[in-house]
Amino acid sequence: MASEVQTNNGVNVAALLAARTALTDAPEAANFTWRATCTWKNGTHSRSTVEGFYGLGQEQKHKTTFTFDADHPEIFASDDKGATPVEMVLVGLASCLTAGVASVAQLRQIQLRSVTATLEGGMNIQGILGIDKDVRNGFDGIKVAFKIDADASEDEIKALVAQSQKRSAVYDIVTNPTNVSVTVN
Repeated sequence: MASEVQTNNGVNVAALLAARTALTDAPEAANFTWRATCTWKNGTHSRSTVEGFYGLGQEQKHKTTFTFDADHPEIFASDDKGATPVEMVLVGLASCLTAGVASVAQLRQIQLRSVTATLEGGMNIQGILGIDKDVRNGFDGIKVAFKIDADASEDEIKALVAQSQKRSAVYDIVTNPTNVSVTVN
C-alpha cells in the first residue's frame, strides 16, 4: 500500500475552504473594510499603522499593531527613513501573489521548497515633478518574476502562479481602476 505524501506549506486549506463555504451561506459577512492610518513625521517621512479592520460582520483586530515608515531617498533631498510609497505598492503586490502561490500549492498538494518573487516598477518621475504634464505619475509597468522550487512540473508551477494572479486582491487593485475619494476634515 502506497503512503500518502503530506504537503505542508504552512497554509490551513481546510479552514480556508470552510470559510468559503460559510461566506457562501452568509454573503453579507464577506464585506471587509481594511484600514491604515498615516501620520506625517517630518519632511517626506511618514509612519503608517495598521491595527483593526471590519470583517465577518464586526470589528476585528490584528494580534499586534503594525507600523510602516515611508520616505524618499537622499537623492530626492529626503532623509531615507523608509521605503518609498511606490516600493510599498510593490511589496503589497509581491506579498499577495506569493501568499497565493503558497495557498494554491497547499490546495493542490504541491510541496514548495522556496518561492521568491522579484518585482520592478518602471516610472518616469517627470510626471510627479510637474516637468511634463503628459507623463503619468505612476508606474508605466510592473514586471513580476517568480523563482519557484517545488515538487511539481513547470506547467504545474505556471498554473500555481496563474491562479494566484487570478485571486490576488492586490493584483486586481493595481491592474484595474479603483474609486478613491479624498476628503479634508
